[in-house]
Amino acid sequence: MEDYRTGADGDDGSSDVDAIDFGTLVCNLQQDLVKGKDTMMPLVDFQEKKHTGWRQLKVSSSGVVIVDGAYALHSTLRSLLDIRVAVVGGVHFSLLSKVQHDIGDSCSLDYLIDSIFPLFRKHIEPDLHHAQIRIDNSFVCSFREPYYKLKCKNESSDGKKLYSFEQNKAETENFIEMYLRPPFASEEMKIDDWIKVRQSGIRYYLSLGDQRIVDKYFIIRPKAEFEVGRTTLGGLLALGYSVVVSFKRTCTSVNRDQLLIVAETIDTLNKTFLVLKGPSRKIVAAEASKLGIKGPWITKSYLEMILESKGVPRLNTPPPVFSTLLTESQEKKIAAPKPICVSAEKIRNLYELMQPWTRSPPKKLEQEYVLAKWQFIPDSSSRSNIQLAPLPDSYDLDRGLLLSVQAIQALLENKGYPVIVGIGGPSGSGKTSLAQKMANIIGCEVISLESYYKPEQVRDYKYDDYSSLDIDLLTENIMEIRNSHKAEVPCFDFENFSRKGFKELQVSEESGVVIFEGVYTLHPDIRKLLDFWIAVVGGVHSHLIARIQRDKSRAGFSISQTEIMTTVFPLFQQYIEPHLVHAHLKVQNDFDPVLSPESSLFVLKSRKQVTYQDILEVLDASKVCSSVQNFTDVYLRLAGVPSNGQLTEGECIRVRICEGRFALLIREPIREGNFIIQPKVDFDISASTVSGLLKLGYQAVAYIEASAVIYQDGKILIEVDHLQGMAIPYLQIKGTNKDMVSSAGSALSLHGSYTTKSYLQIILESLPADDNVSVGIHNQQAARIQELVEFIQSQGGSFNSDSSSPMREMSSTDSVLDDMQSRIRKLERWNTVNMVLWTILLSAIVGYSLYQKKRH
Repeated sequence: MEDYRTGADGDDGSSDVDAIDFGTLVCNLQQDLVKGKDTMMPLVDFQEKKHTGWRQLKVSSSGVVIVDGAYALHSTLRSLLDIRVAVVGGVHFSLLSKVQHDIGDSCSLDYLIDSIFPLFRKHIEPDLHHAQIRIDNSFVCSFREPYYKLKCKNESSDGKKLYSFEQNKAETENFIEMYLRPPFASEEMKIDDWIKVRQSGIRYYLSLGDQRIVDKYFIIRPKAEFEVGRTTLGGLLALGYSVVVSFKRTCTSVNRDQLLIVAETIDTLNKTFLVLKGPSRKIVAAEASKLGIKGPWITKSYLEMILESKGVPRLNTPPPVFSTLLTESQEKKIAAPKPICVSAEKIRNLYELMQPWTRSPPKKLEQEYVLAKWQFIPDSSSRSNIQLAPLPDSYDLDRGLLLSVQAIQALLENKGYPVIVGIGGPSGSGKTSLAQKMANIIGCEVISLESYYKPEQVRDYKYDDYSSLDIDLLTENIMEIRNSHKAEVPCFDFENFSRKGFKELQVSEESGVVIFEGVYTLHPDIRKLLDFWIAVVGGVHSHLIARIQRDKSRAGFSISQTEIMTTVFPLFQQYIEPHLVHAHLKVQNDFDPVLSPESSLFVLKSRKQVTYQDILEVLDASKVCSSVQNFTDVYLRLAGVPSNGQLTEGECIRVRICEGRFALLIREPIREGNFIIQPKVDFDISASTVSGLLKLGYQAVAYIEASAVIYQDGKILIEVDHLQGMAIPYLQIKGTNKDMVSSAGSALSLHGSYTTKSYLQIILESLPADDNVSVGIHNQQAARIQELVEFIQSQGGSFNSDSSSPMREMSSTDSVLDDMQSRIRKLERWNTVNMVLWTILLSAIVGYSLYQKKRH
């Protein structure tokens, strides 16, 4: 709806509703798009602040049109919309949290909303209540996908420019940047707490503080900028924020695929800087080397440079870490580590209950903006006689990522390299994701504990036992990294259940960090060798618990979280969880790559036969690698869950057995046109978890056995699946880029042969209909299903049988406690409601009595 703005001085999407040209928009929708016709929509140049013409909007082949804007649910448009979606939260709530934190409790939430977003309550919020789907967006900005910057002066010592732009390829933009200092803040306040506003034409962009990480000569920033209206800027000024620094930035840039080269001229400094930035640290560094630019690199922000030029002392950003040792009295103030089991949702207070969903109170302010700082405590056992003091609270993945990088920088500064990090937690909690994101930011190696499996243990499918790890070799490698800065790390081949050699790991001052990640990384025998311990819980691990509770509820039963943990994750409770509470940093990961459609593969499936040469023509021949996998998929369904009579993927949990390992899929793929949209990864689990599901009442109701030949080049994966019992194989093209997958399908001439049926549906349809028995298992599959169940129970049942008695006693006690806590929460909720009702009733009685007395 941005392009339907009228007037040259329009504001952003939160501007006056009268500035929107609803007539043209309704005409485009009603007369053209709804009827499947292309249309002509207005075009606005926001830099020049004027309407510049028209552009053709073609109807998508999907037949879907999305209207996006602050007033998209306005009464003028609602009758034309088939689906109405309202989104609140995000930066909207974070800015409120920031302002409320800066000015204290002197202003109510409603007053702040009216000041910062003056048009929201009057013109936007009433329309949001008509939405059919309501989304509360808690994600704001993150270092999960940051961009990396190298910055230096754009002229050498002899006055020559380091980089010259071709005028016909370069783009030039002008910005005004302003920094707002909070009210009541001192002159020496850290610039991290200032609010940055960037003006580009009639658009305003805001970011909360100077969010960045400096690692060596790289500046690492999140994508943290968001658009606001000038009314928001005016509201902040009215609340007491003051413009401390303002300057003009002129940017001349050229875009090279994943790299942006920019010459930035700052008028206040009267200098031009060359900036290379992109989403890949390696690409940015390689381009700098290719251009022959060797610095000297500048890591200070333009704001810091301007303040220094004016002679105003400021604390540098990012904030420094406390390097001084704590005294004995200070040590006592550090609270004991808290368990990080998934806790039950806390009941909101009365004030929160009274707020409408469109403006729920912001998150806990202490965690939102006053991020913890790392401190050191004495440690006679370590090489430098100091160690990190554990943080008592747990943090989400984004804050955990930032804190972990800050901790590593503090360790490098105070202890020197190498810094050896350990990340532990249950399967599927997000250990690997966190480790890879940390490695991308600081540029280091990640080593999985799975590399240290003993071949003889793995051949017996004992992946979950601590004894399956070669602890002696792991200890030797860590000590070699510590003492000589290099080690020979094993490489494990899961196809052949053997080690396939060793790779040399070299640690230098340039890359002085090594990260070990795995389920048992924080075991006492391992963590004593490490400098920094990180525990991660949540992710898919938590969502499996939620799925079991949902299935049990649909079947008419209730089950406590403790009972699920005891039965489905027995190894976690006894051998993993006790070690996590000792971590320096505890992370609760609320992101689930298996459940989230954001992290998905686009798949095209066909039964058309293609040759090996055809596949090689589609893939990059220089990068193609192939492999063969044999797998068995077992579908588990909870007895008693209502069904329409036909077994579907949605009511089952799929367990894949491949090379003796177990993986879980708990989200049904999305089908859109010819595409199947499915998770990128399955959730690796232990045999004891599958055995626990069977003990909770899940039944194996179907299975698929197949052999897959896989070809991939790093961008596209082509899989040829030979299903048992099917004469012709199926072809699957997979990738994260929908257009590339579609192009590969076109190159193989697959159009007209696509199917979106699941393999479960294909196999069940191939079986005779009269073989279907009452429990939903076909007679032709019954014998093999029984064999698979016995195999699962033999692999996962040993642990449960050995410890069933004490664990079950604990489960019984904890179940009673969980039930009591649930009843207490209900009583507290009713007590709150009763208190409010009695207050209203007594106020009415007293008021009526006073009225009668006055009248008498």
